[in-house]
Amino acid sequence: MEYTDRRTFLKTIAMGGVGAFLMAACGDSSSSSPTASSASSGSTSSAAEMRQLAFQAAWINDAEFIGYFIGIDNGYYSDEGLEIDYLSGGPDVIPESSLLSGRAPIALTTPDTTIKAISEDGAKLKIIGTQFQKNPIGVVSLVESGINSPQDLVGKTLAVPPVNTLSVEAMFRLNDIDPADVNIVPYQFDPTPLIKREIDASLDFTVNVPFSIREAGEEATSFLLYDYGFTTYNDTVVVTEEALNERRDDLVKFLRASRRGWNENFQDLDKYPAMFGSTWFSGTGRSVANETFYNNAAKDLIDHPNGVYTMTEEDIAANLEALASIGINGDRDMFDTTLLEEI
Repeated sequence: MEYTDRRTFLKTIAMGGVGAFLMAACGDSSSSSPTASSASSGSTSSAAEMRQLAFQAAWINDAEFIGYFIGIDNGYYSDEGLEIDYLSGGPDVIPESSLLSGRAPIALTTPDTTIKAISEDGAKLKIIGTQFQKNPIGVVSLVESGINSPQDLVGKTLAVPPVNTLSVEAMFRLNDIDPADVNIVPYQFDPTPLIKREIDASLDFTVNVPFSIREAGEEATSFLLYDYGFTTYNDTVVVTEEALNERRDDLVKFLRASRRGWNENFQDLDKYPAMFGSTWFSGTGRSVANETFYNNAAKDLIDHPNGVYTMTEEDIAANLEALASIGINGDRDMFDTTLLEEI
């Protein structure tokens, strides 16, 4: 069987088929994404001293990855002696397959897919940080609907991508709501049915879909699954065990330079989306205004008092508990926080 896109993969994960996919993906070079090999012209190291590090992103070039673009363009990785081989993501790119095939030693993933791959298929991977402290997946609705909490969905129609059905049902149970009291229908990542009022709400990324709705002349509101009990990270920073053993110093340098990029971004959330409109964001079909909205909306979900990528023991436990509620069983050994201590 051949899987050709990330959404198919995620649906397969939900059905328990991670192993078959990963074996197929690792042997199929056609799933590779375009490569953007980059080192800043402001490097303080000679080319001979630079160490190349391939990094697999989770999606197309948008504001989700702006901290890395800043790090590349401003020479933060070069300052650490690294040349980043940036691999953009997309619908045909599965980050775990890039790790397991040897294409990249470090990638951004979702914790559910990674922990499932480790626990059920023995994938030699470790989670060393998280970009999003709070997963940006949430319930999006029109302001006029008055849907501001899970309780407000009782008796309403909620469109949910098949891969997220278990997560949504877990969130309802955590809030003493019978999932049968909500009309859950399939969703295809398109806000049109919501705008046309064919549904009452949808499950989507709260950091960008409200902007699309605003562009259509409507006003949206949203809440996170995270804030109602389904406490998971997103864009977890995952490495192979081989890289952890053999390239630990480079991984620490990557985290340090990347954190520096995000900190720079947080100084002025409108600055870099405008700068990257004709470079990193070129060809995506998204406007600078969209990326600016995304960047502003994501800041509080990414930043942490102890620094970007922080994983506290309490939050790791909350992630494991949330995933266990949908049948994905992990343990603390799948996380390694010691690299963050070295930044």
